[in-house]
Amino acid sequence: MAESVFRSHIADAGLDDLVEVDSAGTGGWHEGDGADPRTVAVLEAAGYEQDHRARQFRASWFDRVDLVIALDAGHLRDLRALAPTPEAAAKVRLLRSYDPAAPAARDGATDALDALDALDALDVLDVLDVPDPYYGSLDGFEECLELVEAASPGLLDAVRAAVKETTP
Repeated sequence: MAESVFRSHIADAGLDDLVEVDSAGTGGWHEGDGADPRTVAVLEAAGYEQDHRARQFRASWFDRVDLVIALDAGHLRDLRALAPTPEAAAKVRLLRSYDPAAPAARDGATDALDALDALDALDVLDVLDVPDPYYGSLDGFEECLELVEAASPGLLDAVRAAVKETTP
């Protein structure tokens, strides 16, 4: 879901030739499967395109990516543990750390890095989780979409700034 939403933001910003948006899970449970039909329904109802096949994130990918977005604290920890170096681990961020209405932002963090540093220190990363809707009803998928959409403009701003730094 987050891949489809953010890919749309990247395309709307005219950055699709400069930014690759991709998705992978921390486990291989559904590898090769398409998106959950409820995800597809919610995305289509909101006007997003999707063409997803599940696969598992690999440690070797850290060399070719600039940023890895996790949707919850468990995934953040798993991805950082998978990272081969501290620099690679630093590429992993929580999606909702880019949402100005999320708890860390409301509590005075000035940017996503401050939010993560503050939350890491307090060990309450789960306040920034995008809840996994898989075992629930369609309402959970709609809530997930709302949270992803709320964080996407802030993430786009961060990516846009990074692109400016690296593009002549």
